[in-house]
Amino acid sequence: MPIISSPQDFNVEDLYVDLRPVLGCPLYLKCEGFNFAGSVKLKAAAQMIDAAERDGSLTPDSILVESSSGNLGVALSIIAAARGRRFVCVTDPRCNPATMRLMRALGAEVRVVSRPDAAGGYLASRIAYVRELCASDDRYLWLNQYANPNNWLAHYRGTAPAIDRGFPGLEVLFVGAGTTGTLMGCARYFRERGRPVTIVAVDAVGSVTFGGVPGRRLVPGLGTSCRPALVDESYIDDVVYVPEADTIRTVHRLSAHGFLFGGSTGTVVSGAERWLAAKYPGADPVAVAIAPDLGERYLDSLYEESWLRRHFPDLVPELFPGAEPDPLSEPTVEAPAEEPAAAPAGDAARELTAVTDLTDLTDPRRSRP
Repeated sequence: MPIISSPQDFNVEDLYVDLRPVLGCPLYLKCEGFNFAGSVKLKAAAQMIDAAERDGSLTPDSILVESSSGNLGVALSIIAAARGRRFVCVTDPRCNPATMRLMRALGAEVRVVSRPDAAGGYLASRIAYVRELCASDDRYLWLNQYANPNNWLAHYRGTAPAIDRGFPGLEVLFVGAGTTGTLMGCARYFRERGRPVTIVAVDAVGSVTFGGVPGRRLVPGLGTSCRPALVDESYIDDVVYVPEADTIRTVHRLSAHGFLFGGSTGTVVSGAERWLAAKYPGADPVAVAIAPDLGERYLDSLYEESWLRRHFPDLVPELFPGAEPDPLSEPTVEAPAEEPAAAPAGDAARELTAVTDLTDLTDPRRSRP
């Protein structure tokens, strides 16, 4: 039986769901959410922190800071708590309220950048704030998941070899694209070993990671509003773009069969199902998709009727039979929050709202861009 002394020491590496009975699709889903962080991000968080401790950049006085839409923030919060370190997570209004509460419960400080960047997302604004924070005090250490090679190394050394052991005849691997750490680690592993595995990246419509047109995105996790430094398209064979409505449909299809997964997983499964139908119609390839997260943190958004009525009203009759769409309900985008009275100096800092009371963020009637 496993006995551990640190939360990052436990991670279920060999659990897969056969989606044939659920979706009629020849796809195995690698579940990465069964650890104390609840997502695949625990691997990258541990790898980055361990490397920073080894090279001396992370000192006893350091304050960890990272930009995250949620899952990496939780993973870093857990490891920081276990090692007695301070951590500041810089996120945005799309971060699930449950995720914010979890990070705060673990002792992290959560700061929310409330003003979108030029591409309509928040990533550039979050990074600008992190850079300014680090410039203001040399105790702050930014791990920079978007450019840190230890992000993809975690999956090169862990995730990809585990898939290889479980599926020696693997033909297609589907990986969601956020920072692209998981994607690049797995792609590099199979390419460098000469394995004939087709690597398919799954991205959200509205993401610019692979040159897509920027657009509104409400589901945190996959997709970016500025291209991550880690991405190298030479390792990728194809890219699938998934509309958020399809993400939501997919998580509800899975939950109807007892599998409660998160938004990132819904995007990956939706993209994989569509790609396999187009490329392997009627065939049975050995295909694996990586499920980054579980669904509990999405209960007040993707699984909540009132949230869907506000942002995706056309989906309500489909997902909640018997419910009628509200004719007054339209997808809305909240106006930028007012400038905080005591904000730090600098342009990026003026785009910050420090979260000290999460009550308003948990109200399903509140619009969250």
